[in-house]
Amino acid sequence: MAAKTKAPRSDYRCAECGWTTAKWVGRCGECQAWGSVAETTAAPAGRTAAGPVTAPAVPIGKVPVEESTQRLSGVPELDRVLGGGLVPGAAILLAGEPGVGKSTLLLEVAAQTARSGRRTLYVSGEESASQVRLRADRTGAVVDELYLAAETDLAALLGHIEAVKPELLVVDSVQTINVADLDGVPGGVTQVKEVAAALVRVAKTRNITTVVVGHVTKDGTIAGPRVLEHVVDVVLHFEGDRNSRFRMLRAMKNRFGPVDEVGCFDLGSDGITAVSDPTGLFVENHAQQVPGTCVAVTMEGRRPLLAEVQSLVTVAPGDKPRRTTSGLDSSRVAMVLAVLAQHGGLKLHNHDVFCSTVGGAKLTDPSTDLAIAISIASAHYSRPAPTATIAIGELGLAGELRKVRDLPQRLAEAARLGFKYALVPVDRANGSAPGRVRMVDGMKVMDVPDIAAVMRLLDLQGRVVHAAPHPANDEVS
Repeated sequence: MAAKTKAPRSDYRCAECGWTTAKWVGRCGECQAWGSVAETTAAPAGRTAAGPVTAPAVPIGKVPVEESTQRLSGVPELDRVLGGGLVPGAAILLAGEPGVGKSTLLLEVAAQTARSGRRTLYVSGEESASQVRLRADRTGAVVDELYLAAETDLAALLGHIEAVKPELLVVDSVQTINVADLDGVPGGVTQVKEVAAALVRVAKTRNITTVVVGHVTKDGTIAGPRVLEHVVDVVLHFEGDRNSRFRMLRAMKNRFGPVDEVGCFDLGSDGITAVSDPTGLFVENHAQQVPGTCVAVTMEGRRPLLAEVQSLVTVAPGDKPRRTTSGLDSSRVAMVLAVLAQHGGLKLHNHDVFCSTVGGAKLTDPSTDLAIAISIASAHYSRPAPTATIAIGELGLAGELRKVRDLPQRLAEAARLGFKYALVPVDRANGSAPGRVRMVDGMKVMDVPDIAAVMRLLDLQGRVVHAAPHPANDEVS
């Protein structure tokens, strides 16, 4: 009697994120998408026997590394984030919001690589070849060693790789490439998995640096299955405000370098350029010191950035005062206001408070608390803070100032940019004491214990004046 073969088991899979379940549900339990769960048939499990190996295992000390030496991309800020440059055979995923400049950045990288004599292939699945050429003309990216193709079929893409034999491959984007003999729509879980696996396999076997563009969802996460982030070597996120030209590139995963580096770019009509010193974008050069402003020093990765915080305090016309922020965490600003009311003597229960950053900067570092507090107090009393002063410190609910990381780097950057005074928290572990004054690279640094001491030091106490501003103080006493 013949043995009965077990029928393949049916599963239900989400087309958006790849989540599986044993029975059908209307809403995905992982990404919460409605109507995306469909039935799939699982292949019967089999046993795999040992087979021939592609290369014998050798001691790790005898593995050659010459072929995987990093090469400069020609874009310094990208090299900074990657940890030194592009690694041959690496698979890199670049994600970001629509319109942030991903294609423009990668076209610039492709052009710079081609100028160095290394053949580059740029495959676009979202634009026609003529559209990419128009952008290349505008940004100056027309180079002989840069090859361009517009394809959405994986087999055709692999054919272009065979013909061109590039050292750098750019695919824009992975969600637009499809496999003809595989079920599912382009961008679906099954299609993205197969396309990503094929591109990574080509990158490793042919030692081609491969950069793939990935779409993002409404909440900012990379669209498609999470396995896409696992199979690549580097995951980069390109971000920026639509109303600003400033862009930031962050490494979320990097097998060849650190993940705490940030690259800065300026996106303009003539292309994208690296910004080695972005501080000038976030600090306003006032003709004279004005009330309601203070400069903070935040850390973006391992790079200190100076950003100006501006505040405006007005008498509330109604019973419910407004608290409006731009570029700052509203809950953190609310906490700073509570600390100022309790420990700084500011009565703002009947005042509207508006806080903003300059140049579209987004500050989430707790070390900006002190600068926010000084700008609010300065606006409330119409007394400007002393000229060329920075403030660094996290505010506690008891009014104390807590120490922050990388303080020497922050102070060195402020001194390099010409600031004369700095207010920092007391660090008793390093022998600091309240009121101690020291010089750092020509800048006067004062250790303050709490917000009350800051208010006394800057003379930000007393009668509220909402008329003409007080003349700027030239020195901190």
